[in-house]
Amino acid sequence: MTFEYLIKPGQGPQWKGVLPGKPEPYVLRRGEGEHAMLFGDLFTVLLSGDETDGQFGVITSDSPVGDIIPTHSHDETHETFYVLEGKVRLFFTDAGGTKTSRLLTPGDFAYVPAGTPHAYRVEEAARMMGTMTGGFERFFQHMGTLTDHNTKEQPPFIPDFGRMKAAAGDHRMAFMPDYQWPDA
Repeated sequence: MTFEYLIKPGQGPQWKGVLPGKPEPYVLRRGEGEHAMLFGDLFTVLLSGDETDGQFGVITSDSPVGDIIPTHSHDETHETFYVLEGKVRLFFTDAGGTKTSRLLTPGDFAYVPAGTPHAYRVEEAARMMGTMTGGFERFFQHMGTLTDHNTKEQPPFIPDFGRMKAAAGDHRMAFMPDYQWPDA
């Protein structure tokens, strides 16, 4: 899958080729990867389904305090959250169907299986690493604003609701705006 249609020729990120696009060994240095801004977060793709034959992808996100990723679920994507820095409140529906939340701090890990409604709120500026079913990591680029820069100092994210809806559909996920969480 390619994202050239999201930018004008000669403008936008020049990171094409940073990831090999096929299963082969490679190394990324600190700050390298494919970057996109979505909501207030800087997402960096470190490994995509292209390099793992569609098995999994790895991302990091740098998130400002107060940022909220709205309630959503993925039809086919399993997702992990590993907090490297900061504090993140994860909201999810547990196996028994109970809506719950947990505060994640550095070193904490969470797993959300496909089909599970979830959201999160950044309680203290955070850096997280996530692994997900291969291919979904491209959602952040599809829905966000592509960038060469590995810094949160970016132009503001301006939602394009048509593109957001298309990205959700293409990646088999749904936003759930009326979902209410305890402790939210």
